[in-house]
Amino acid sequence: MQVFEEIQALLLQHKPFVCYVKPNETVWNLLVQQTDEIIEFSNQAGFVFMPFHEGKQLVIPFEGNNFSQGNLENLEKKPTENFTSENNQKEAFENLVSKGISAIQNDEFQKVVLSRKIVLKEQIAIVETFQNLISTYPTAFRYLFFHPKIGLWMGATPEQLVKINQNQFETVALAGTQLYSENVIWETKEIEEQQFVSDYIVTKVRDKVSQLIVSDAKTVKAGNLVHLKSVISGELTADFQKNDLIKTLHPTPAVCGLPKEKAIDFILKNEEYNRKYYAGFLGEYNKDNQTDLFVNLRCLEVENEAVNIYVGCGITKDSNPEKEFIETENKSMTMRNVLVSQPF
Repeated sequence: MQVFEEIQALLLQHKPFVCYVKPNETVWNLLVQQTDEIIEFSNQAGFVFMPFHEGKQLVIPFEGNNFSQGNLENLEKKPTENFTSENNQKEAFENLVSKGISAIQNDEFQKVVLSRKIVLKEQIAIVETFQNLISTYPTAFRYLFFHPKIGLWMGATPEQLVKINQNQFETVALAGTQLYSENVIWETKEIEEQQFVSDYIVTKVRDKVSQLIVSDAKTVKAGNLVHLKSVISGELTADFQKNDLIKTLHPTPAVCGLPKEKAIDFILKNEEYNRKYYAGFLGEYNKDNQTDLFVNLRCLEVENEAVNIYVGCGITKDSNPEKEFIETENKSMTMRNVLVSQPF
């Protein structure tokens, strides 16, 4: 298909670009930057790529760059390979989770989201892996982002940060994770974890927006996993606009914890690695007066002939360290299941 040939050429030319497909759509969007400079975001309409905490806040502006669209047809799945990670992180991650549980029991915070980076010392076929990603996860926001001075990221995220059309907005509270099965039974820990996220968002926006509506939590499928999700919508007021809402929501308790500042402080002091753009957000900003942003979850980074897969999980007082490690392993399969090895 022509778009994938174009992506291959852009990678060889080291040109900044993003290709993305929105949830439940079959339209590809390709935005190509004409220079290789790093353009930092300053409210211009474009595709934004934002870090979790520290790092360059990037934008590829729509104005002055090439934007094209087309339909995806008959994508065939390429053969995948089961790569193994370079080391066993089980003990280290379970110790981290135990530390988080102790902090919660000491009333330092109510919830913290802890993560790890799985390193696969392999080279992947980027375009073919991206094709697999698109065809395997039709309900996710799927993207491939490249900048020669930042790197290459790819993902299939199930979580919307916010959707804004004129003054109407919609966001989601997504938390709790299980492997998919026909009969899902949610435990108290998972229900509580999702309720934390929903309550936080409502508390932060309730007095600043009008016509706030919160749906009941429902089970949603994302790849081989299921989550609990409620939809929160409302109307922006004259003194609380788009950027105020985005700053209020990011990072959500679904990627850092509660209270936000204390959870972030714990993460930065204890995770011992830089999340970079994992758990940041990305998407269309102010395109045709609409903003459509997603949390950067279920993602990977290609770096120095290795693949970094980023995974995390929400920790509450009822968490079990071994179960949380297993949850991160399950989440890593979203990306592991689509990897195509680089032919020699």
